[in-house]
Amino acid sequence: MREKCEGSVKAFYTDHFVLPLPAGHRFPMEKYSRLRDLVGALQGIELVEAPAATDTQILYAHDPGYLIKVIEGSLSVQEQREIGFPWSEKMVERSRRSAGATVAASKAALEDGIAANLAGGTHHAYRDIGSGFCVFNDSAIAARALQKEVSSSLKIAIIDLDVHQGNGTASILQNDHSIFTLSIHGEKNFPFKKEQSDLDLGLEDGCNDETYLQSLTRCLDQLDSRFNADCFIFLAGADPHEGDRLGRLNISKNGMRLRDEMVFQYALDQQIPVAFSMAGGYGKEIDSTVDIHFQTIQTALKFQKQY
Repeated sequence: MREKCEGSVKAFYTDHFVLPLPAGHRFPMEKYSRLRDLVGALQGIELVEAPAATDTQILYAHDPGYLIKVIEGSLSVQEQREIGFPWSEKMVERSRRSAGATVAASKAALEDGIAANLAGGTHHAYRDIGSGFCVFNDSAIAARALQKEVSSSLKIAIIDLDVHQGNGTASILQNDHSIFTLSIHGEKNFPFKKEQSDLDLGLEDGCNDETYLQSLTRCLDQLDSRFNADCFIFLAGADPHEGDRLGRLNISKNGMRLRDEMVFQYALDQQIPVAFSMAGGYGKEIDSTVDIHFQTIQTALKFQKQY
């Protein structure tokens, strides 16, 4: 439980730390700056430049040898291919900032009720290897940072609603009973080898709004009965949307809004702070992805007023 706190939603941004990518690369880097432009015009949002995650914070979740390889640029060609990005100093800085944004948002949420990372959701990064456009696992780092730097007694639930399973998060935290991992994802989608979260629900291709929202209700009920959380980290992926080219689900824009409302209402009912990240989004049109992310921010603002 937390004391009632009124104020703006802090939104931590990293888009000006640009990851240099070759022409035609499928990662939608542009979406982050476009989202910040929209968010910056909203009343009740405080835009804050994301701090860089420190080596110490990264090591809460990652192997020292892996961190050294990332910093020094000694990742093998295969390791870079697994991540999906060519190594550069800017890649390292961008990855630090993306993780630092979730750490900062998690700490801000403890004070304000709700806070956002306008990037993040890098849930495919394992302890000792990156994967799927993810270098450092921001959710695992942030959860551990809260416990190491705020209070060792904090219990954190990670609610991962990206369309792809949070395999790296599940792997890093599999033996940590103080952090609960929940993943609702496409069963036949990437990653094709799934890890075991504390609670997994794999959805069939073409899943519609009704099935998706019923599934989320059941999972939140299970979370409530199995774990007494002090804080939530919510990966609000845009990729379950029907317009996503990698998602393979059939969730409408309204269904995505109802999803976000359900998570924020669940947190509000228990007065539990929630930090959220944008996670994935690969719309056939980039406008549709930005629109879904922006809708999540607008929804969060409505709930912040009730904390």
